Amino acid sequence: MIAITLPDGSVKQFDAGTTPMNVAKSISEGLARNVISASFDGETVETSTPLSNDGSLVLYTWNDDEGKKAFWHSSAHVLAQALEELYPGVKLSIGPAIEKGFYYDVDFGDVSFTEKDLAAVEKKMLEIARGKHEFSMRSSSKANALDFYKKQGNEYKVELIENLEDGTITFCDHDSFTDLCRGGHLPNTGFIKAIKLMSIAGAYWRGDENNKQLTRIYGITFPKQKELTEYLELLEEAKKRDHRKLGKELELFTFSAKVGQGLPLWLPKGAALRDRLENFLKKAQKKAGYEMVMTPHIGSKELYVTSGHFAKYGEDSFQVIKTPNEGEEFMLKPMNCPHHCEIYASKPWSYKDLPKRFAEFGTVYRYEQSGELHGLTRVRGFTQDDAHIFCTPDQLDAEFKKVIDLVLYVFGSLGFENFTTQVSVRDLSKPEKYIGDVDTWDKAESAILSAVKDKGLEYVVEAGEAAFYGPKLDFMVKDALGRSWQLGTIQVDYQLPQRFELSYKGSDNELHQPVMIHRAPFGSMERFIAILLEHTGGNFPLWLMPEQVAILSLSEKYEKYAEKVLNLLENHEIRALVDNRNETIGKKIREAEMNKIPYMLILGEQEENDGTISVRKHSDGDMGSMTVEAFGNMISQAIKNEIKEFNVD
Repeated sequence: MIAITLPDGSVKQFDAGTTPMNVAKSISEGLARNVISASFDGETVETSTPLSNDGSLVLYTWNDDEGKKAFWHSSAHVLAQALEELYPGVKLSIGPAIEKGFYYDVDFGDVSFTEKDLAAVEKKMLEIARGKHEFSMRSSSKANALDFYKKQGNEYKVELIENLEDGTITFCDHDSFTDLCRGGHLPNTGFIKAIKLMSIAGAYWRGDENNKQLTRIYGITFPKQKELTEYLELLEEAKKRDHRKLGKELELFTFSAKVGQGLPLWLPKGAALRDRLENFLKKAQKKAGYEMVMTPHIGSKELYVTSGHFAKYGEDSFQVIKTPNEGEEFMLKPMNCPHHCEIYASKPWSYKDLPKRFAEFGTVYRYEQSGELHGLTRVRGFTQDDAHIFCTPDQLDAEFKKVIDLVLYVFGSLGFENFTTQVSVRDLSKPEKYIGDVDTWDKAESAILSAVKDKGLEYVVEAGEAAFYGPKLDFMVKDALGRSWQLGTIQVDYQLPQRFELSYKGSDNELHQPVMIHRAPFGSMERFIAILLEHTGGNFPLWLMPEQVAILSLSEKYEKYAEKVLNLLENHEIRALVDNRNETIGKKIREAEMNKIPYMLILGEQEENDGTISVRKHSDGDMGSMTVEAFGNMISQAIKNEIKEFNVD
């Protein structure tokens, strides 16, 4: 008998050789019908894998990320089989599951494959899926594996196998198809009920542009047709909310080939929106005891050598800038923290002076490959709402919790209600990735975990996601479409204060090293605005809207009254514009709706005579007639309800 430990801690006895599926059936038939894959003692196994020793078993369904991974990896096999049957002689390379779906990279040789061919492949995939073919793993010697693919003339699989150790090579078989594979599959193809091949793209073998370009086919599958339908509807909604599309329509930002890829240009409305976001955070920061600083856009190469950033990222940054002086080298600033360390080092400090909180909206520059650039979410020049807190070890816990409060205030004021947190720690198996000693890393990780627990935040721990100099707390926000984004981060750092030889005089009159907290509630201003655009669909919170009110006159006769209304609204600090064009009121309303202006004020003869305004709300329609004073008070109260004062304990 063997003892199987389940996730709830319970232990069940089974005969040696039992399978994960047998364990599922012993729990309930319903669970067994829904089990997709499993892991045993942390290793991926098939649901049919015989278990021969005691261990911990986790069963995965479609509702688990690991279950989806197995579902989509299995679907990639079905895609590969369909391609082999439809296009004999194609050469398969790799076909992994990705965050949403899967892809397979294929060498079609002389065959021209286009998106018009995807429908026929989908049909073949469904035909294969309905056969309910079981996935079966088997081991192979390296010699046999190489022989198999050499006979096929598949140099891609041969290259993969040549880099594997003998005794670690496995194949997956289903129906008449076989593929080199490490495992993690559905019980059978019949689980796949709905298939959509999304697109094709070029992809260099192993990501190397010196290698042959293959055809990458992207797809996604689901256990129910309804789920595929909902997913495609979500994609259509995402297209409507694409920040690049909305940014152009709302005249917020643009790009110029002459200026350069990945370098956004902010238009007047966008610059004003950014300014409001900055002032909103500056106001809260001031109450929280932050002091604003400013640093240059370049720094000496030696600065980043000292911090360790050059050794880690120098090759991927913009090239070093040389001056006419021999040996003098600068870099475009890739991050703000080394500069803030030097600000701290500019004078001696006592423990009575700490904490020191330096904040800056600092623009940084990082070289991204042109193929990785994407609107505002991936750029080469961006502004961080950076701050660095220098504190004593005894102050660390309280300061970290205060930063959490600030991040939560930012999210609440901007409508990000659905979020979790991720404690990003070291990968203990790869110590070479990190600087500093084990003791300080242990302290930093413990400090974050303690603060998160005390604040009652929902969190997960992710090994290997820490920065090279310290662990961090990342905020994972879900937008209106259910997509997850990393927004806001807080890091604990013992390493940079050591590398920059920072100190303060303690109560014992001795010099001590401060602890450094890095924090950025917005992160990148560019990326934050892009995500906010897509989350709101351009319908920003009222306090943030570029234009809150459109004053629409029925004709030019009411121009003076419109100007009077505009002046009254400005007294309430309401941002408004006057549309006196010689156009129909219907067209003016439609354009104001398209520009997502929250309120429209209709002015005609009756309104002028009564000293009132007729109010329409974006998407909701007519709100009736009221005085400008009443409207102004209504807007002011709505803004107060949206953006509360930041309270510092």
